[in-house]
Amino acid sequence: MATAKSVSNMKRAGDQVGVGLFGGTFDPVHIGHLRTALELKDALGLAEMRLLPSAQPPHRAQPQASAAHRLAMLRHGVDAEPGLAADDRELRREGPSYTLDTLAEIRAEIGPETPLCLCIGMDSLVSMNQWHHWREFTDYAHIVVAARPGWHLPKTGEVLEFVRAHRVEEAAALNTGPAGKLLIVEMTLLPISATGIRQARARGESIRYLVPDSVIEYINQNQLYNT
Repeated sequence: MATAKSVSNMKRAGDQVGVGLFGGTFDPVHIGHLRTALELKDALGLAEMRLLPSAQPPHRAQPQASAAHRLAMLRHGVDAEPGLAADDRELRREGPSYTLDTLAEIRAEIGPETPLCLCIGMDSLVSMNQWHHWREFTDYAHIVVAARPGWHLPKTGEVLEFVRAHRVEEAAALNTGPAGKLLIVEMTLLPISATGIRQARARGESIRYLVPDSVIEYINQNQLYNT
């Protein structure tokens, strides 16, 4: 995981600079998560993409697997890809996993100049006004929205106003400052869901090619999602 010092060194060396954040419950992590995270990292020219499993997501059902199991599966999933890293800070924090707390903490670590990109889906964007102090996100990071072809924004409301105030059209614009912009990236997302994987597992069906083999091995060893 890049520290403030190592990010600074990468900048002086002329390498890719910037940190991406990709959150979720990862219950379990699957190839849709990993492929999206990797494509966004490459599209944005980031030095690394950190995947952050949430402990107590305030706006969705609580995970089925324990925090320890979800983190272990995520680490297995990213182990073979040096550009992806598992970040367990939200699991170590007590109480609900508020995104703003995570952004403020990481901004303090990487320094004031390094671009920080919070990567979310279009479904999260349209409901972002329900998140804790959501308008302050752009004080700490850029927001990057992964959208399926044919996406559309709300026609009215405060989320639409927020998008209009911060939106840029090109990924290069994110490198002109550490935070404050919003970019929508159209991409074909793999139609895989953790819910479907858990259901298939409970029915005794194979989940091969939906999650990395190392994650399947961990699931089998620990008898996860059997019921």
